[in-house]
Amino acid sequence: MDIQFVAQIDASADVVAFPVRKGEAGALGALLGAAAAQARFDGAAGAIAETAAIDGEQARRLLLVGIGEGSEQDLERGGAALTARLQTSGVSAVQVDFASTGQVDEEDVLAFAMGALLRNWRLDTYRTRLSDNAKPSLKSISLASPHGDLSARWGSYSAVADGVALTQTLVAEPPNILYPESFVERCQHLAELGVELEILDERQMKALGMGALLGVAQGSTRPPRLLAMRWNGGNPGDAPVVFIGKGVTFDTGGISIKPAAGMDMMKWDMGGAGAVAGAIKAIAGRKAKANVVGVVGLVENMPDGNAMRPGDIVTTMSGQTVEVLNTDAEGRLVLCDAISWAQAAYSPKVIVDLATLTGAMVISLGHEYAGIFSNDDTLAEGLLAAGDASNNKLWRFPLSSAYDKLIDSPIADMKNIGPREGGSITAAQFLKRFVDEGVAWAHLDIAGMAWADKDGPVWAKGATGYGVRLLDSYIAANHEG
Repeated sequence: MDIQFVAQIDASADVVAFPVRKGEAGALGALLGAAAAQARFDGAAGAIAETAAIDGEQARRLLLVGIGEGSEQDLERGGAALTARLQTSGVSAVQVDFASTGQVDEEDVLAFAMGALLRNWRLDTYRTRLSDNAKPSLKSISLASPHGDLSARWGSYSAVADGVALTQTLVAEPPNILYPESFVERCQHLAELGVELEILDERQMKALGMGALLGVAQGSTRPPRLLAMRWNGGNPGDAPVVFIGKGVTFDTGGISIKPAAGMDMMKWDMGGAGAVAGAIKAIAGRKAKANVVGVVGLVENMPDGNAMRPGDIVTTMSGQTVEVLNTDAEGRLVLCDAISWAQAAYSPKVIVDLATLTGAMVISLGHEYAGIFSNDDTLAEGLLAAGDASNNKLWRFPLSSAYDKLIDSPIADMKNIGPREGGSITAAQFLKRFVDEGVAWAHLDIAGMAWADKDGPVWAKGATGYGVRLLDSYIAANHEG
């Protein structure tokens, strides 16, 4: 969808939208005021009211779009609501008149545009019988404001939206289309943005001793991959921030197989890897002045005759051994080797991993927050602030030696599960054992956030793109001059 910024709306426009703050609908004039009253429209963020007007022989479609209190998130919600209303309406272009909204900043207009663009993502690749009236029609949005052309600033916003869209596409693709090798192929275009790509295959990972990651992968005919995406936008030689993503492109649970009901949803068990790829695209797309690396461990967890068994012991790249008591606790086995490799390859000072790791996190927080665990308060505070700024919210959980004891094994260095209680915490304690001394680390359990069963503020039901804006906001606020 094309986003344009103009000084004033086109007098011949047949579809015009008016952003309205909460409680200010009464100042819109007789026609729009009556439309607001009839629809009980009060300007709440994301609310829409419509009316029509005849101008000579031309009929105009007029929309009131609520932007709430005018916060950035309210404005994004308003823009998203406009796209949702018009996306398949038959309308191809809409003009948005911010001149009637009162005093607005450039950021207000840009936030509205951002919400509109984010909500435009959809995946129709496999829908061969989509009726004409269900096909997207909206092609462009023109925003008129006193600030005129904002195209120069818009580039960084659209780059982030492109990153979110990449993540949504990766998460939404079916598992017969998206698997470790094809995930890598989907990220090749990042090289055009200046991202350096490195790919490790099964042979290379075996030589490095990645027995945990390879153990998860050994039951599948799809070979595993480890993909590193490096953006060098900061000072040469400065240690990078490393983002690490769990990339289980499909998770049956392995020999500890999941129930059949809902297993199809396990295509999004690579949501952490998808978020990392999208974040690197966003960061590179806006030419961030920071050194950032994204590392994703890509496997498929399947239960064939060669699959890892409950009771097996695997040796990780770090040399530590793990007794595998449940093959469905596989994400931590992928991440631990990816963490070890990233530390050896990049000597980072900061690591943030993202994973759809535990069902226990969904029980704890539902679908409103992701959980954060960290060994460093400054890092945790920076990520929490970025979560609030991006509306990719986080809630902090504890780490403690008391929980750590719950994953001790009688015959190996550790086991890959603890008891039922505190399941998300013991998973984080497991990962913490692979973080080197002096490295600030945070683990984000995004199990409840990568996919949504209903529409959200700036996304439709399905893949949310969670994590991209969070990571980008964290880099912008903490690692760019």
